[in-house]
Amino acid sequence: IKNKSLFDRFLSLKAHQLSTYAFENIYIWKGLFDIKWFVSQDSLCVFFRDKIGCFLYLAPLSQDKKPEVIKKVFQIMDRLNKNKDISRIENIAEADTSFYKDLSYACQNKSYDYLCLRGDLAKLRGDKFKSKRACFNYFIKHYEFRYLPFSLKYRDDCLELYNSWVKERKAKNLDRIYQGMLEDSRRSLKNALDNYSDLNFIGRLVRINKKIKAFTFGFQLNQDTFCILYEITDLSIKGLSQFIFTGFCSELENYKYINIMDDSGLENLKKVKLSYYPAKLIPAYIVKRSRDGS
Repeated sequence: IKNKSLFDRFLSLKAHQLSTYAFENIYIWKGLFDIKWFVSQDSLCVFFRDKIGCFLYLAPLSQDKKPEVIKKVFQIMDRLNKNKDISRIENIAEADTSFYKDLSYACQNKSYDYLCLRGDLAKLRGDKFKSKRACFNYFIKHYEFRYLPFSLKYRDDCLELYNSWVKERKAKNLDRIYQGMLEDSRRSLKNALDNYSDLNFIGRLVRINKKIKAFTFGFQLNQDTFCILYEITDLSIKGLSQFIFTGFCSELENYKYINIMDDSGLENLKKVKLSYYPAKLIPAYIVKRSRDGS
């Protein structure tokens, strides 16, 4: 946390569209990765390491891209990784891929962030949002609730809700990789909540019968874009997800876009995100050595 101002300074050198380019979305993974960083030639380099190996979580942060820095970070990763194929830089913006290709590195697509127009999500107008609007209205009509600013006094309630949500998700999907991702998400959520006040999060809660049944929070990515990092709801309550999502987006009037993150390679999550008709898909790339070893 004490390094946040330094990270923010480097992150603010350019406007980023990928949600990974925010201190909040770096720090929350501290429980899963050993995160190390250094500054070389006015470039901030952020390494993630686990039992599998070490990689650069995002492109070196600097005013100008420097080939010497790229060479250096690969040398460091190669010393730490028994298998040099693990050495890589993740979350490269599409506009920067030509720089790496010119250096003879290979670029492969990793994922997409879903970027939606805030006005669309706040108003749910038109036939394409008809089902979302119906769910929203159903919740308003059939439930007595309180829509509240996020407060850390509800931290344990949020974790309890997440645990229930995970239990239900696991029962419906026995895939081991998916279940592992849910556990990773649990650890990152706990880290986010433990440091909520220091991470410039903004969030909302829904309480029904004095119980927290939904929560959401996120962070500003740039002047135009807000990222929604977490949204967890009681899945048994029809329309609750649509209500808290739309309500939160309605309040974020200072932003043109809402980044609803990537889909983690999950088809069901991809389907949900596409159902909100994103205005743009923002690709993220992985940079590795080319197959000829250059």
